[in-house]
Amino acid sequence: MKPKITVIGSSNTDMICRVPSIPKPGETLMGTDFFTVQGGKGANQAVAAARAGGDVTFIACVGNDAFGQQAIEAYQKDGINTSCIQIVNEVATGVALINVADSGENSISVAPGANAHLLPETIEKYRDIILGSDIVLMQLEIPIETVYYVARIAHAAKIPVVLNPAPAQKIDKEVMKLLTLVTPNEHEASLLSGCWPEARDETESAAEIQKQGVKSVIITTGNKGAYCLDGNNIGVFEGLKVKAIDTTAAGDTFNGYLVVEIANGKSLPQAIEVANKAAAISVTRMGAQSSIPYANELLSYFETKAHYF
Repeated sequence: MKPKITVIGSSNTDMICRVPSIPKPGETLMGTDFFTVQGGKGANQAVAAARAGGDVTFIACVGNDAFGQQAIEAYQKDGINTSCIQIVNEVATGVALINVADSGENSISVAPGANAHLLPETIEKYRDIILGSDIVLMQLEIPIETVYYVARIAHAAKIPVVLNPAPAQKIDKEVMKLLTLVTPNEHEASLLSGCWPEARDETESAAEIQKQGVKSVIITTGNKGAYCLDGNNIGVFEGLKVKAIDTTAAGDTFNGYLVVEIANGKSLPQAIEVANKAAAISVTRMGAQSSIPYANELLSYFETKAHYF
């Protein structure tokens, strides 16, 4: 049986421009390529979870426009249950404007559009879906009150809740206690932990986050890998050496694969090893969902080095 994964989050259309470097304020650069693909952290993570082998339901909002229809059709091709995607009239589907530098770095601006309409009253329509989940995965590109509402529903039913706290913002400490696992990057971990503007290292940030009541913390550190604090155990997972051409959706790929492995009963170290492989493959490709690998692709790639002590 495939694990039942409910992803609640954003659906965007990504408009991507390839540039020599990330433009500075007031600077205009001539790009080399432009293309449009499906994106949004919620959608990316839903696609990743589906390609990792999960039975995925995606709860989201899109506009009644061509972008929204194209998004739904794309999710269905990946086998995602789209019956919980609300179409909002007279509101545009969310859009992300992405510059991708030759180095693989990116800068992203997001107009949330219909994502702002994913409110608790919409979630209530799908309470039974949430309660039937093996695990719930969320991000912060939707209204924060919705994230809190879902966390309370799932926690009360003893369903694990994983939060990828991106884009970075503070989370109510009472809600932090309801979360099973948080997966920030270094920047998000610094803000979430209160070690702002910069923590000395991931150890400090993870410890401060865990003190807020979360059982487990995984801090993703780009090509350096991941740092995990699970109870009193510390895990350091080296990144995989690849030539990055676009880091868009690497973190989303990591999270989607991670929750499927956890829902399949794997330990956090085992889940991180698989998620690291998937994320490494994704950065060797352009785009968001177009870069996310299928599970069978991981078999022929890397031998992961992991240290857990």
